[in-house]
Amino acid sequence: MLTFNGKLEIEDFYKVIFENSKIQVSNQVLETVEKSFIFLKKFSEDKVIYGVNTGFGPMAQYKIKDSERIQLQYNLIRSHASGTGEPIAPMYVKAAMLARLNTLSLGNSGVHVSVIKLMAELINRNITPLIYQHGGVGASGDLVQLAHLALVLIGEGEVFYKGERKNTEDVFKIEKLQPISVELREGLALMNGTSVMTGIGIVNVIYTRRLLDWMISSSAAINEIVKAYDDHLSFELNHSKKHIGQRKIAEAMREHLKDSTLTRKREHHLYSKNDDVSIFEDKVQEYYSLRCVPQILGPVLDTLNNVENILIEEVNSANDNPIVNVEQEHVYHGGNFHGDYVSLEMDKLKIVVAKLSMLSERQLNYLLNARLNDMLPPFVNLGKLGLNFGMQGVQFTATSTTAENQMLSNPMYVHSIPNNNDNQDIVSMGTNAALITKKVIENAFEVMAIEMITIVQAIEYLNVKEKVSSKTKKMYDDIRNIVPIFTKDVIMYPYVNKVKDFILNY
Repeated sequence: MLTFNGKLEIEDFYKVIFENSKIQVSNQVLETVEKSFIFLKKFSEDKVIYGVNTGFGPMAQYKIKDSERIQLQYNLIRSHASGTGEPIAPMYVKAAMLARLNTLSLGNSGVHVSVIKLMAELINRNITPLIYQHGGVGASGDLVQLAHLALVLIGEGEVFYKGERKNTEDVFKIEKLQPISVELREGLALMNGTSVMTGIGIVNVIYTRRLLDWMISSSAAINEIVKAYDDHLSFELNHSKKHIGQRKIAEAMREHLKDSTLTRKREHHLYSKNDDVSIFEDKVQEYYSLRCVPQILGPVLDTLNNVENILIEEVNSANDNPIVNVEQEHVYHGGNFHGDYVSLEMDKLKIVVAKLSMLSERQLNYLLNARLNDMLPPFVNLGKLGLNFGMQGVQFTATSTTAENQMLSNPMYVHSIPNNNDNQDIVSMGTNAALITKKVIENAFEVMAIEMITIVQAIEYLNVKEKVSSKTKKMYDDIRNIVPIFTKDVIMYPYVNKVKDFILNY
């Protein structure tokens, strides 16, 4: 059980989203929310407060009668629940709900306490609103996507419940849940914010870190099985550059290879007399996809860490409008709902993940091209050359998927299109950025799965499974439990999908 105090870290998201931990909202949070609601209700009695007694967006110049305030909130939710396309997977919606719950718990939104209680119940009972991928421009936050969340909170719309798509009203009856009390600005407060793009982004971060770990392991394993010299991973070489990420990647690869019997010391082979040699049979240095891994994955790690920090800052921020400040007894109007921070970080993340998939594809090509590695048969074919094809077919898939990642890595952040009668004249497209990044990450797992199967095939051909490091042996055993030794041609796609599923959910 996670005690919810209005502050979340990445570990908390992991527990709730991946381990299905329940949350318990603290009394302190409930008191904070209640004070904010009471203050805003009193403060707005004789003042014009956007979204409480005015219309929305370019319609804000219209004053709303007191008798129509509640209807205004319902109108906003229903009219903006207009998303299209594919539904966002429940895991990502759950992350968005947790992010929205957190920002509303800060006491800057003036919502009724029933909002906090019901959202916590929906999270704990795995009742996730139907939210569509298309619709958000990320300026007044994720207006359209969050409208679908708000729609469920007022007892309408649809949800995913026990693996099925059902009407919210029916599920509330089964679970004996009551819709929220719409009292003041619950519609606007729920919809004005960056929680969908941020929730998706946080799941993206968790998966990217898992992907990076597999990429480090695979890179170390390839260096090992081709008997590379190990000085490109040395402490001394990598600490001659100041970048933390590069140092950490090299350290992780050294740790992976510490008990390997295959990597070579340069001083044992090349740092001794070679007066009688005119051409070296072995490579003096490896290709860049093997030798420059710390320099390539270092920026990936540094970027990933920065993205995580920015997203956690966003999660723990007030990101709607206006902002209620009980201490100052004031309401401030502005644009905290704007999603540029998240949009830019998602673009950064998808760029480095695309580069990671490019590295994986080049390492795969190195293993498959006998003229490059000089030790493996073409396409790591363990059958009869000419009659059998080995890993030839799946290389097409890896190349195609990597090319898609290269195209998708173009930035979303700069694709602002004015809308909303030009009220939203510059927007973030943050949810689009987060969803495209999700696709790039999924693609990268596919390329990684193909590379890992190929590494295992190479270990089989070279007969070095008893000589590799203990970490490579563990990876070998895990993949071999899923994939047989290919000596004859088999249908490949089930194995690629099974390995992808394994490394994605490890």
